[in-house]
Amino acid sequence: MAATIEELYRNYGILADAKDNLSQHKDAYQVILDGVKGGPKEKRLAAQFIPKFFNSFPELADAAINAQLDLCEDEDVSIRRQAIKELPRFAVGENILRVADCLTQLLQTDDTAEFNQVNGSLVSIFKIDAKGTLGGLFSQILQGEDIVRERAIRFLSVKLKTLPEDIMTKEVEDFVFAETKKVLEDVTGEEFVLLMRVVSSLRILQTVSGRQQLVELVVEQAFLEQALNPADPDTVDRLLQCTRQALPLFSKNVHSTRFVTYFCDHVLPNLSTLTSPVAELDIQLEVLKLLAEMSPYCGDMDKLEANLNMLFNKLLEFMPLPPEEGENGENAGSEEPKLQFSYVECLLFSFHQLGKKLPDFLLDKVDAERLKDFKIKLQYFARGLQVYIRQLRVALQGKTGDALKTEENKIKVVALKITNNINVLIKDLFHNPPSYKSTVTLSWKPVQKAEAVAAKRPSGEEIGTGGSMKKPIIPLPRRDARQIYNPPSGKYSATIGNFTYEQRGFRGSRGRGFGGRGNRSRGRIY
Repeated sequence: MAATIEELYRNYGILADAKDNLSQHKDAYQVILDGVKGGPKEKRLAAQFIPKFFNSFPELADAAINAQLDLCEDEDVSIRRQAIKELPRFAVGENILRVADCLTQLLQTDDTAEFNQVNGSLVSIFKIDAKGTLGGLFSQILQGEDIVRERAIRFLSVKLKTLPEDIMTKEVEDFVFAETKKVLEDVTGEEFVLLMRVVSSLRILQTVSGRQQLVELVVEQAFLEQALNPADPDTVDRLLQCTRQALPLFSKNVHSTRFVTYFCDHVLPNLSTLTSPVAELDIQLEVLKLLAEMSPYCGDMDKLEANLNMLFNKLLEFMPLPPEEGENGENAGSEEPKLQFSYVECLLFSFHQLGKKLPDFLLDKVDAERLKDFKIKLQYFARGLQVYIRQLRVALQGKTGDALKTEENKIKVVALKITNNINVLIKDLFHNPPSYKSTVTLSWKPVQKAEAVAAKRPSGEEIGTGGSMKKPIIPLPRRDARQIYNPPSGKYSATIGNFTYEQRGFRGSRGRGFGGRGNRSRGRIY
């Protein structure tokens, strides 16, 4: 039987006045529980009164929680919000897991205010029992509906890093890492990215060994033990996403060797046949950029000579031979070859980085004919570089501030970085014997402050515009921006892409083979 407003207030008064004798008024509390069967006003009162006396009637604990959860699923959103707001008061002892589980299910709401209230309540119970709260969240991630799972993972990726150390203790972080590894056995690409964000923020994984564990997680997802199918966009997508996740983890102590080896063994041989998962993406340049970024952190390789040979062959492919001269000394061909600066920058940088490990490669490991071919192409490319560098300096001479922010000038600034980088690397290779000592910053990467401080007198090439620019005037582009500079025969590229690839998830369903997970009906939230 539903309780009336008057009965609710009267019995509330009895309980409020009872003080130390609360347990003797079980009947009064039962009347308040019956308020959930009334109208909107009765339900709102019940949502406030039930949690207030919850701890005094352990024998009615289940009935009280069930009553409050009924209100959390009421048709009236204002009643739901009130009930959700009070739900953390039930999160004591063994009830914490149940409350966390229910709040996680409530994340599926489409009402913004209600969704924010659920988020707030989840954060509140974190402060009561973080491990118990996580137990409820991970229970729904592993077993709940897709929308609940998706929002629970997103909640963790956003909120976990904001919690203080006294809540996120080592024990709690160990629990997060262990549960996340279970979830990673069956994920979509987007979930993988979010979960990597969760574990990457854990303090226990900020050590060298911790970073190595994170790399191992990515390696498992990347399927580096399998051959690459270049025609399958999902397979290519998976590799690119995993490599992107691994990149920030690499350092002089956490090596990229397995990824670099895989790229040399499986990706570079299939570079021209790779199927892009996204139409706007230059898949070949994306792959070469990733390889270049990883190469400084590569450790000892089992097949170093073979990998260098693969890079060497790719360089030969992307660097054209000089055009044949006619009888009058002019080009016999109809047009000059294109100089593919963006691609060559990546390949030269990667070759330069790995070449440090086998400095006699060009002297002893390459036959004379191929080496002659390589030097001819390098010389031709270097001559073309000088022309473009001069043109770019003239074009940018005296331009500052807003003038450098136009699309055309941004392309030219990036082009100058690319051509300067290639010029420095080619000079190293022309040394006798070849040198691998020069240091350049990849054109799409920000210049490190430490490098700027340590740098000695810059050369005219590094300064760029006649010595007047002592440091870069505008920020460098994000590494995922498509800054492709490939002007044919002295003409500048007219467009610049802005496609951001990093935000994509794997295509397809979840699972190691991206098998689908069964749909689950909602049912009651408890």
